Amino acid sequence: MRVIATDVSDVLVIDPKLFGDQRGFFLETYQSTRYAEHGISRPFVQDNLSRSAYGVLRGLHLQNPMAQGKLVSVMRGRVLDVAVDVRIGSPYFGRHVAVELSEENRRQLWVPRGFAHGFVVLSETADFFYKCDEFYHPKDEIVVRWDDPAIGIKWGVENPSLAVRDAAAPLLSEVKNLPVYGQV
Repeated sequence: MRVIATDVSDVLVIDPKLFGDQRGFFLETYQSTRYAEHGISRPFVQDNLSRSAYGVLRGLHLQNPMAQGKLVSVMRGRVLDVAVDVRIGSPYFGRHVAVELSEENRRQLWVPRGFAHGFVVLSETADFFYKCDEFYHPKDEIVVRWDDPAIGIKWGVENPSLAVRDAAAPLLSEVKNLPVYGQV
């Protein structure tokens, strides 16, 4: 696998090694020792799969204090995936990484604890898979406004389809109980 550092510390793009021929392909999606060599070492405790139609935007979500790290990929379709550093005191606070993940490029994105996460579907449908290093705790969930001008994400979709809670989410500057840099 090839691991690519991003402009925001701790967020990684991972290109797993693909072995293919006329019969199809083989791809190792996770191997604990190799990922631990790049700082992804907590055990994964929950896997999630979502299917969404074109233009569906999910996010920006995180948990605190029961923070989750997420290793995300797309099984079918194509999405723009985004991680936003929301750790109070981080030198990267408010900065984001946006990466296209698709069934063609088979890329993964490591979204560390303390980052808000979201994606928008760019294909007709997309199956989005994520491994989490903490269980889902609804009472700890925090939602940040997807179109916060201070974050400046260019989603590439006009009039995305949003859940009610995502459409009503506060701006990052209004969110309480954000994680603290160095403590997640």
